[in-house]
Amino acid sequence: MRVVVTGATGGIGSWIVDHLAGEDHEVLGVDLERPPGERKNAAFLAGDLTDQGTAWELIDTADPDAVVHCAGIPAMGIRSGGETFETNVLSTYHVLEAAGRANAEVVWTSSESTYGMPFAATPPLPEYLPIDEAHPKRPEDPYGTSKLVGELIAERTVRAFDVPMTSIRPSWVSYPGSRQLAEVREAFDPETADRSGNYWSYVDVRDLASLVEAALEADREGHEAYLAVAAENYLGRPTAEMIEAVFGDLPADCALEGEESAFTTAKAREELGWEPEHTWREAEQEPSHAPSFLDG
Repeated sequence: MRVVVTGATGGIGSWIVDHLAGEDHEVLGVDLERPPGERKNAAFLAGDLTDQGTAWELIDTADPDAVVHCAGIPAMGIRSGGETFETNVLSTYHVLEAAGRANAEVVWTSSESTYGMPFAATPPLPEYLPIDEAHPKRPEDPYGTSKLVGELIAERTVRAFDVPMTSIRPSWVSYPGSRQLAEVREAFDPETADRSGNYWSYVDVRDLASLVEAALEADREGHEAYLAVAAENYLGRPTAEMIEAVFGDLPADCALEGEESAFTTAKAREELGWEPEHTWREAEQEPSHAPSFLDG
């Protein structure tokens, strides 16, 4: 399969390039800059995908079977809110439009932020637990709104070009050997902790990459969204108890058990045969590493 991966030198995109190339797909990675190194089964081009002509030419020339769109500003607090929204929406529109014109299916990284909790001024309780793909989406921040608009663009692209579209909604993405989750966990005190907009959920980047591959391999039509979340929270404590302790309440409809994630991946399991395999307990013991082509 010929696959274009955008955001190919970013945290998520680089692992997806590495994973797909390792499965013998022919990958073209696109980002603002090319990486210093090389990867078997992968080539790299530089381009600004907020420019329509650049996006269309890169994808048309590549003539891909599929496009995996990861490019964009990945969170609040990196650029201004307006730039975050504009960059994410423009790049998503141009890339998905170009993919539709090329008759290529698309898997792209949306976000759990579409629900509106992670970057809310005061994160609310969800309407029910665990949260699934159908839960109401009420983002108040530019990042979450840009991702929700991206899903609308995906639906529009299906109507316009009749190509399959998959929106993946990752939780906080973690990496082998990273200490980020550990630092939050070690400082956590339920009596003084701020509300967590994702209820201490996460996903290992390798599981995210395998979900992307599962979506590419699926034989289906239309637009579907799937949560990408590890099976458990990263606190190592009962999830419902911690939500109640920090938020002061639980939704009336709460079916969480033990350390189970506040987000469910049942849909991905049932429709794509995917389940997360990695946990923070194992990943934190691994050496820190990244795809080798990033280092040259």
